[in-house]
Amino acid sequence: MEVALLTVGDELLAGDTENTNASWLGRQLTAAGASVTRVLTVPDDEAVIADAVARYHDAFDAVIVTGGIGGTPDDVTKAGVAQAFGRDLVVPEDVRAHLEAKAEQFAADNPEMVDRYDMDLDLDAWASIPAGSQALLTDESFAAGCVIDRVYVFPGIPEELQAMYETVADEFDGDRTTKTMHTPAPEGALVSHITEAREQFDVAVGSYPRKDDTPGRVKVTGDDPAAVAEAAAWLRERIETE
Repeated sequence: MEVALLTVGDELLAGDTENTNASWLGRQLTAAGASVTRVLTVPDDEAVIADAVARYHDAFDAVIVTGGIGGTPDDVTKAGVAQAFGRDLVVPEDVRAHLEAKAEQFAADNPEMVDRYDMDLDLDAWASIPAGSQALLTDESFAAGCVIDRVYVFPGIPEELQAMYETVADEFDGDRTTKTMHTPAPEGALVSHITEAREQFDVAVGSYPRKDDTPGRVKVTGDDPAAVAEAAAWLRERIETE
């Protein structure tokens, strides 16, 4: 299963916010056996989002889009996804009712905040999803995410993203197997062994240099668990490991 990640936000491109969502999703999907083969960050621009979603939808088994699904004017992700599919945004009555009840409960639980600030909540924007999509709702997020034809739309706030991903995590799986070993050896001492392992066992082998006090890593990946295990064992006999 090949997955593309599309992270949305001007703040990501400006470097104001670190893109931890892509790293977290990559770890989850890899652990599930899926392969993340593209990660793209785009601005809060409806047309750019629509173009990227349309291209990635045709090229990959699944696309995950994160960020920009709230109720402020710069939150245009769901509109971009709808445009990619030639759909309109709609506001399902049950989704809006769910979010309205949630907003009322929030107001009851936070009276001082409500009294202090003039809260302008656009519930229609929070509840809107592309026509024909399945809404995704969690306790952690006000905004509704959605799924439409293998395109998954999640919030950008990490805690909300992670909670919403868990509601559909079972839909991401694959045959990719990975084994990682740690080594104090410099990369220059690994080249011949990595090259031979790739050729002999038909697996992908990556080398990642040490950083600060963290040892370097050699990572073996493939679709055949037996081949991955054999390659890893072969490498452990030839490189220094920790």
